[in-house]
Amino acid sequence: MTETQETPYQNPLIERYASREMAFHWGPQRRFASWRKVWIALAEAEQELGIAITDAQIEQLKSFENNLNLDAAAKYERELRHDVMAHVHAYGDQCPDARGIIHLGATSCFVTDNADLLLIREALELTAKRLAATIDQMAKFAAEHRDLPCLAFTHFQPAQPTTVGKRACLWIYDLVLDLEAIEHRLETLRARSAKGTTGTQASFLELFSGDQDKVRALEKRIAEKLSFDSVYAVTGQTYPRKVDAQLLDALSGIGQSLHKIATDIRLLAGRKEVEEPFEKKQIGSSAMAYKRNPMRSERICALGRFVMSLQSSPAMTAATQWMERTLDDSANRRLVIPQAFLAIDAALVLMQNVADGMVVYPATIAKNLGAELPFMATENILMQAVAAGGDRQDLHEQIRVHSQAAALEVKQNAGDNDLLERLKGDENFAGIDLEAAIDPHAYVGRAPQQVDEFMEAIIAPIRQRYSGSDSLSVEVTV
Repeated sequence: MTETQETPYQNPLIERYASREMAFHWGPQRRFASWRKVWIALAEAEQELGIAITDAQIEQLKSFENNLNLDAAAKYERELRHDVMAHVHAYGDQCPDARGIIHLGATSCFVTDNADLLLIREALELTAKRLAATIDQMAKFAAEHRDLPCLAFTHFQPAQPTTVGKRACLWIYDLVLDLEAIEHRLETLRARSAKGTTGTQASFLELFSGDQDKVRALEKRIAEKLSFDSVYAVTGQTYPRKVDAQLLDALSGIGQSLHKIATDIRLLAGRKEVEEPFEKKQIGSSAMAYKRNPMRSERICALGRFVMSLQSSPAMTAATQWMERTLDDSANRRLVIPQAFLAIDAALVLMQNVADGMVVYPATIAKNLGAELPFMATENILMQAVAAGGDRQDLHEQIRVHSQAAALEVKQNAGDNDLLERLKGDENFAGIDLEAAIDPHAYVGRAPQQVDEFMEAIIAPIRQRYSGSDSLSVEVTV
């Protein structure tokens, strides 16, 4: 009997959902190469400020920045039970001439926090590009259907008509606000730089023999080498964990928006007005062969809900950092921050794909709108009949009676809305062009013009801002 080879649990965010760009971004190669980037910045800045570090030592560090010996680091960690010191030793094995100056004057959070900020910055940049690409694709859909009248809903009850394009602009604007939040997080992200064990910079002050100017210069130079414009003004052992909470607020905001959009698409699919893309051989149900389930939209909701559920973890972590720092943030951050980015990336990939291939059924939309439009047209019909010489109160009563009878026919007998026919048979409304009164375009207000203005004022600047970005188009697995 052949034994089955067991495999460990695989994270579906990596295996099934997120893009390769985001998956590799949070992988060990990028993470530990970022550690080495931070160590190199430290050595360079210390050398520039007079510490005895040679050019040859720095060149040796640089030559192994991306050439990682992860197996050696893992072996060291099993012995030392300390990840940072394990990588210091592994790096030192590759750079024997520089071994003595790696991590000079620094604490563990110097390397982990600064590297995390580098990773977060790059992940935010990728997320911003993905958001912009999704906005762009949805804007094309909105512009194409700018003047297609459809039934609007409040309380999920029929309300005054809108257009398919205007509704899409509601979806897009939520994402625009999310993009602004992501860009704000990018603009305000800073380096932790060289703060020392409890944020007092005591070790660096000792390193520079009490020269405070050099300590301040060291902090500034390291930040510049890591391409940060500024540093967090004061810290404990870590950069403020408030930053992580704000980060998850922004990512959760994207999840909220995508969940709402995907839910609307699911509801519209149930009304047979709009559908997400459906592949030629795609199976909607294992039992019901006729079904075309909105699987992409459902997955978007699942992923968005997951990120929303993560929002509370960094908030609680920030709230429970005793004094200058406690270590209960570490495992939580390793889970929450990468997975939030991965899930949002996956949901945006799906939404971009849905927007690119969304199917609209104008005939069904017109039929559904037509079933409700006679009721909505009654105010205009009333005004026209009054203008023709009728008594407003009498006419209002006639319309009320006919409307109630038509509604009863629809609800009790599943009949068509015959309000128009009833009014045509009423001499009080003779001479009124009732057909013209139910032209749906007369009831959408400025919706088409609002779409045009939205494209010009809001979408065009975003397209301009991200015009040099990669398309970030990916193949979607249903």
